[in-house]
Amino acid sequence: MALPANVDLTHAWREIRDELRRIVGDSTFEIWLASLEAQDFDGRTLLLRGSSDTQSWVSERYGRAIAASAAVVLGEGVRIAFDRVPSDLVRPHAPPSRGRGAAGAPQPSSIEATETFNPRYSFDQFIIGDGNRLAHAASLAVSELPGQAYNPLFLHAPPGLGKTHLLHAIGNYVLAFGGGTTVRYTTVESFTNHFITALSTRSLDHFKRAYRDADVLLIDDVQFLASKAKTEEEFFHTFNALYETGRQLVLTCDRLPRELVAVEERLRERFESGLVADIQPPDYATRLAILRKRAALDHVSPAEDGVLELIAQRVNTNVRALEGALIRVVAYHSLTRRPIDLELTLTVLDGMYPETRRQSVSIGRVQATVAAYFGVTVAELNSQSRTSRVSWPRQLAMHLARDLTHASLPVIGAAFGGRNHATVHYACRKVSDRLVADPEASTAIHDLTEEILGNEGDRPS
Repeated sequence: MALPANVDLTHAWREIRDELRRIVGDSTFEIWLASLEAQDFDGRTLLLRGSSDTQSWVSERYGRAIAASAAVVLGEGVRIAFDRVPSDLVRPHAPPSRGRGAAGAPQPSSIEATETFNPRYSFDQFIIGDGNRLAHAASLAVSELPGQAYNPLFLHAPPGLGKTHLLHAIGNYVLAFGGGTTVRYTTVESFTNHFITALSTRSLDHFKRAYRDADVLLIDDVQFLASKAKTEEEFFHTFNALYETGRQLVLTCDRLPRELVAVEERLRERFESGLVADIQPPDYATRLAILRKRAALDHVSPAEDGVLELIAQRVNTNVRALEGALIRVVAYHSLTRRPIDLELTLTVLDGMYPETRRQSVSIGRVQATVAAYFGVTVAELNSQSRTSRVSWPRQLAMHLARDLTHASLPVIGAAFGGRNHATVHYACRKVSDRLVADPEASTAIHDLTEEILGNEGDRPS
């Protein structure tokens, strides 16, 4: 979907900056990206201006994130180019050049200051659904009783499902109600950069105080510890120093601790020593609630009923994609002056998330196809039998029902003999674990998915 060259660049750049901040986080955005300015857009290339001291490194490190943010607002295929400007002409709030680390990247001079937290990432703004209820409750508990409820708290989920939102919510809550409790947020990338700087400037004691004096330490993306031996060693000692003094640790990751095979076993064991809470993709009702909340926050008023419902139905991967779809609809409305109606929404969504036959899949169809594939009956799938002949097909059917239908976990459980949502969640976890090591399971998933979608497409809607 091509956009005209004469777009409202000021408005578009504001939307791109908001999306970029969500992707990289507040601290990274303020240090490296806040000084960027949009100079021109010719319909395909977005020209940006930044400091010559940091621009090459920013382009290399964050170019993909900038391009992804621009694509959300301006459409796929947008190119990013940079127009260099001397550092003394950069806007005043941009950080000055401060020496370079071993990799040639400019480094922040101080790691003492507590990170700022996005005020929109609060518990009040977090939409609770079946897939994130445990993670939300545990995060609220550690905010109210740091070091006493669940320590460490390990949140894991694929990207875009709300892990960083919960970290910021904890930070905002502790700052507001903690009575002077100190809280620090960092990513593993920032932790690594700070550690390298401390080694090169012989300020390791300064580094240790900055992290080990925090009452609550929030650490994002611990999967990036893999294959960083020296950083891993320091992280281990930091973890122990905080844990042994009763201070709260909250970590996020895109996989379970046991799946971090490139991370030392002693760290994996510590990650698992507290509460491990996962976040599942939101069901339709949760997606719609998220969109309504976001529309209210941004004062978005669709001109026609059904707009948010259409987005919630079409975009089912993660919260970030869901909000990105709404942002793109609003941006296209601002750039073209067309009303936010179903026609505009369909125009935008058809370019990002084309309609598929998946929308017509029913739980009954999934059950019938899986039963025939494994030579069992639907009645057996719905029975209380725990024999391997029945339990594996049942778990696989639940997994496919979650992936191929819009049904929530409680609805799926009810369709399988009145089971609860926890049983469905457990079944999906078992299937995911088996897929890692069992090629036959992967083949079965592929064959069944093709058959279910193919057969459903031939049926009248």
